[in-house]
Amino acid sequence: MSLMAYWPLAGLRVRTPRLELRIPDSAELGVLARLAAAGVHDPAVQPFAVPWTDAEPEERARRVLRWHWRCWADWRVDEWTLNFVVLRDGEVVGSQAISAKDFSICSEVHTGSWLGSAHHGRGIGTEMRAAVLELAFARLGAGSAVSAAFEDNLGSQGVSRKLGYEHDGLAMHAVRGKPAVMRRLRLTRVRWEAHRSIPVKVAGLEECLPLFGVPPAS
Repeated sequence: MSLMAYWPLAGLRVRTPRLELRIPDSAELGVLARLAAAGVHDPAVQPFAVPWTDAEPEERARRVLRWHWRCWADWRVDEWTLNFVVLRDGEVVGSQAISAKDFSICSEVHTGSWLGSAHHGRGIGTEMRAAVLELAFARLGAGSAVSAAFEDNLGSQGVSRKLGYEHDGLAMHAVRGKPAVMRRLRLTRVRWEAHRSIPVKVAGLEECLPLFGVPPAS
């Protein structure tokens, strides 16, 4: 019996005009790790609340591998993290995650992402987040989506504004021994519908719905 029989997420595909998002196979995960080793952001700043990029290149790569493996191993219906590899014209360019806790009750998802440094500034970040928002709202029935970015992470904040997010509070973090303000952002279903502009196609979801705690369509 094939892997798909036990892990149908392996067949899930989310596509936009330029991108394909899918669960990485071993080869793609290796390419993703190599991309992280090459650099994700300006080393003078730290845009992530969990500073996984503050490490030597080989350790950054290993952290990517361990994170994906951990999320697969720890998947539960009441708490899951779906890490997609993002491909543009067949090339691995980054990672887009969507996660939830008690989704069947709270109907809320969180998103997070990163791109290899060479792929910044091309609108890919907006398109890949739009892809998982379509999955969340249109296919899984989410009521809201939450993201967060430090005040100096203007790129992430710009993506959120384009997609309709609104300010949802502040949190203080210690970043490299200094205080940093994190802006929390929320997207409601109504605002997602009003800002929905990127066409998205989803394939292979029906078999995966029980893993998200979502009943199959009748």
